[in-house]
Amino acid sequence: MNGYLCLQDGTTFKGKASESFNKPIQGEIVFFTGMTGYQEVLTDPSYKGQIVVFTYPLIGNYGINQTDGESDEIQVSGVIMFQCEENPSHFQSCQSLGDYLNENHVPFLTGVDTREVTKAIRAEGTQQAAISTKPDYIFQTADSHQIDKVKGESITTYGEEGEMHVALIDFGWKRSILNALLEHNLRVSVVPFSELETLDQLEPDAVVLSNGPGDPKDTTDSLPFIKNVLDKYPSFGICMGHQVIALAYGADTTKLTFGHRGANHPVKDVITGKVFLSSQNHNYVVKEESLENTPLVKRFYNVNDGSVEGLMHDSKLILSAQFHPEAHPGPKDAEWLFHDFIKLVKKKGVKAHVS
Repeated sequence: MNGYLCLQDGTTFKGKASESFNKPIQGEIVFFTGMTGYQEVLTDPSYKGQIVVFTYPLIGNYGINQTDGESDEIQVSGVIMFQCEENPSHFQSCQSLGDYLNENHVPFLTGVDTREVTKAIRAEGTQQAAISTKPDYIFQTADSHQIDKVKGESITTYGEEGEMHVALIDFGWKRSILNALLEHNLRVSVVPFSELETLDQLEPDAVVLSNGPGDPKDTTDSLPFIKNVLDKYPSFGICMGHQVIALAYGADTTKLTFGHRGANHPVKDVITGKVFLSSQNHNYVVKEESLENTPLVKRFYNVNDGSVEGLMHDSKLILSAQFHPEAHPGPKDAEWLFHDFIKLVKKKGVKAHVS
């Protein structure tokens, strides 16, 4: 069955529709440039409601396994590929990518020139798109506040015997962030950002602000609570968490034309002068000029476009990274950030929060 990828600017691409395709779906269209990591992308809450275009022509060659999911379900609305491998080869593979998508009723198109789709997105910017059986799809009002669709409803604690207690503020957290913290022998409590008023009852030693989907300004109503948390506890923000830290201290964010997504984005550390590769997934960035009257200073920047990739507080133990140091999908160049942050928290004592 033929299917069509319809962009809101009127551009249309023809492809072959999947078995799971039974009605049109609409979502923000983005592209991912990695050769691997498709399972992590599909299950990452930061992609909630989006249609993902995989630029690498062959996707699914190592199948789907039981360990690489970033959440318990597929978060994307649809997938666009040139070729989806039907016979994967890997010792951990339990099913093919196509079967996985069909089983979870996530529509996808194959036979689409994904390089041309990517060029269209780069030229006109991220926009709404639809997967449809007809080339003349009528667009509906776009969904907003995706963050409310992925955050948890209650506090959950992992690693009860950890030597320190860290609160992971949930904006749509990835499982690999939790795993990275647990690997450092920490007790981790996942706290929905709407439950921040209860954070003091947990008495954490430090706070990590997670990734999440959509516009960081969707957290505006919670910023006073977040600012209070940041002023009291050593804090580390990742992706959405990085942007929220900036907003809480009075800086501003803006939307990129087509975002940063992939596993090969070069980032430079202002302090060491070193450049490393990073895994990224975001539409929004912190406006550097808006940092001028805040206590935040730039720590990392993107070598390709100069955008802010991380911050630090001028007097408090607050760090942030726009990229993903947990490295799922890789590379692992930035994993040291977890180690350094935890080491700094420990240096300040068992109870490191500010009274």
